[in-house]
Amino acid sequence: MLGSGGREHALAWKLAQSRLIQDGGKLYAAPGNPGIAQYAELVSLEVTDHAAVAAFCEANRIGLTVIGPEAPLVDGLADSLRAAGVPVFGPSKAAAQLEGSKGFTKDLCEKAGIPTAGYVRTKSLEQALEALAGFKPPYVLKADGLAAGKGVVIAENRADAEEALTDMFGGAFGEAGAEVVIEEFLTGEEASFFVLTDGASLMPIGTAQDHKRVGDGDTGPNTGGMGAYSPAPVLNPMLRGEVIEKIIAPTVKAMADAGTPYSGVLYAGLMLTSEGPKLIEYNCRFGDPECQVLMLRLNADLGELLLACAENRLGAMEPARFAGQAALTVVMAANNYPDTPEKGGAINAIDKAEATGAKVFHAGTALDEAGQLVANGGRVLNVTALGDTVSEAQAAAYRAVLQIDFPSGFYRRDIGYREVAREAAKERLG
Repeated sequence: MLGSGGREHALAWKLAQSRLIQDGGKLYAAPGNPGIAQYAELVSLEVTDHAAVAAFCEANRIGLTVIGPEAPLVDGLADSLRAAGVPVFGPSKAAAQLEGSKGFTKDLCEKAGIPTAGYVRTKSLEQALEALAGFKPPYVLKADGLAAGKGVVIAENRADAEEALTDMFGGAFGEAGAEVVIEEFLTGEEASFFVLTDGASLMPIGTAQDHKRVGDGDTGPNTGGMGAYSPAPVLNPMLRGEVIEKIIAPTVKAMADAGTPYSGVLYAGLMLTSEGPKLIEYNCRFGDPECQVLMLRLNADLGELLLACAENRLGAMEPARFAGQAALTVVMAANNYPDTPEKGGAINAIDKAEATGAKVFHAGTALDEAGQLVANGGRVLNVTALGDTVSEAQAAAYRAVLQIDFPSGFYRRDIGYREVAREAAKERLG
């Protein structure tokens, strides 16, 4: 498995339970993290060195490679490994454009009739400023390429939009901002829907709702995600059917028809508008921290499912089963995230947190020279728990959070608040 964050820790934890590992297999992780080291042998590999990764897979007779983050997928690592005869879970470079280029996805939606926000692709500041006239505030501005989950700006007025566009084309997001997509602002509630696909068959793998803003009440700047819960009841069975029929299935068909079939997990970020679900964006990997809550609820052999995708036989697999309980995860981040996170802060008492029944996934940790666990990133820990309701899962997660000694960290105190409020309202109504 390739990757080092909380998503990869959750995947490693679940893969270690697979028959593929339990029956004498071995799990490797590159580069991994101290949490992943409980389940996998950590190896030092540069994911940008495709030849080195392929050579390692060949030397160790790897039967399945799971690529966690988006950057190696957009860089074409899956293609290099498949060319070397290594089974891979993850889309090709051409298919990963669904995340790697906002403009590519918007064009595909327009051609295939997939419901999404109106948009314009712009390639210069002058063109973008001119295009603003066709939109009403608030303005949604998206760097076309990968920007670590931070390439979206919602500007409340024209002046803020012009300033943001100047920053984007001025290099604020590096090459990702060489082109900018301006979109219509959609209103409604956001939710995420995940499917596995081998390019032909589809298998729903869960729903979730995350919290992107850094502060309570969804205030402050966007982050990679401060917490999530699953399932997302707002995506009821009727809406899930509509999403598959009108958004996901047409996307998979369009990619296959173009000769670039999509194989892997397809993560649809949705806005549930008054006109029905609309696609906000696609991601070509499991969400982070959504993966953490999905894995805690999954009652199926993850390794078998991912291998079936890699071997184009997903249609022969039984549908994934999930626990009837809800899962909720709280991100503990380093102070000053998402700007310049404070690294090196000591972390203790994770064992006390897990003694409550929660699972703590490492997202940005390292061991210092003395063997002390320390913060080594912006999002540091994902404290994840189950409950019969989202309210109970929330209470369980925060009980565990309070056990952790992380003085240089912080967290939101309201993860899952929308669903908790809905559950409370239902209880009042009897």
